[in-house]
Amino acid sequence: MRIVALAGGIGGARFLRGLRAAVGPQDEITVIGNTGDDIHLYGLKVCPDLDTVMYTLGGGIHEEQGWGRTDETWSIKAEMKEYGVGPEWFGLGDRDFATHLVRSQMLTAGYSLSQVTEALCVRWKPGVRLLPMSDDRVETHVRITDEQGSRAIHFQEYWVRLHAAVDAEAIVPVGADTAKPAPGVLEAIAEADVILFPPSNPVVSIGTILAVPGIREAVAAAPAPVVGLSPIIGGAPVRGMADKVLAAVGVEATAEAVALNYGPELIDGWLVDTVDEASVAAVEAAGIACRAVPLLMTDVEATAEMARTALALAEQVRK
Repeated sequence: MRIVALAGGIGGARFLRGLRAAVGPQDEITVIGNTGDDIHLYGLKVCPDLDTVMYTLGGGIHEEQGWGRTDETWSIKAEMKEYGVGPEWFGLGDRDFATHLVRSQMLTAGYSLSQVTEALCVRWKPGVRLLPMSDDRVETHVRITDEQGSRAIHFQEYWVRLHAAVDAEAIVPVGADTAKPAPGVLEAIAEADVILFPPSNPVVSIGTILAVPGIREAVAAAPAPVVGLSPIIGGAPVRGMADKVLAAVGVEATAEAVALNYGPELIDGWLVDTVDEASVAAVEAAGIACRAVPLLMTDVEATAEMARTALALAEQVRK
């Protein structure tokens, strides 16, 4: 079975770990990773979502945080602070720095982001094929209004420094409209037996991937069934502040509203948590098969069971 998953950061990475445990060794998983969160810091190219997937599946993630490296130290960050060089609000540990140094050196040498990601995965052996959504530069920005007036800031500043405490007025994936899907992305979608939308942020993770011209169209046209898992449980995001960015695009923070925002032209099946069972009828009335099952990723086995349920639903709705 050839499975394609569109994934963002922590939620996507943890779901993928369960998915990998749920399938057999003969099955192939291709992950199309969000690069809209990418940021340049200290002259280095940082790819938070790609790295979170790579570290999580490769056994190097800081489990409690869900991001960054395990057994991390912070000497470089401390020295940068002594030099008065920031930003202080974004944490790059010493081990993590090595990844960004290697990536930046290879990009400067002329390798594409896809080639660099493949090379980094040689070390981590994530057990999946990890593809960036695009080799072109895309950065998600957020328009806000604060004491400095109306302005656009990088998504990382909004998420990490401001903790989404200010209302997001618009989400803009800068560069997405002229970006091209990375090599292998469209082919993987077209050849997939199943396409999954993990419980990643539907706006700034999966939404940004779909904003790259050709990807949304490829998913909509794919012969494979497309099944998503709700990142919203009981009217609130399981992790993070997805409700803030959903509001910016006019979508309620409910499992039903997220499904309808994707729409039946994009997804064939949708899983909601058991606490949202009342939303099943409305989602199915819109033409999307829907099931209510436990969706809390409490451990790998619970997550694997979520993945098995998603794959089973995919078989039921197969076109």
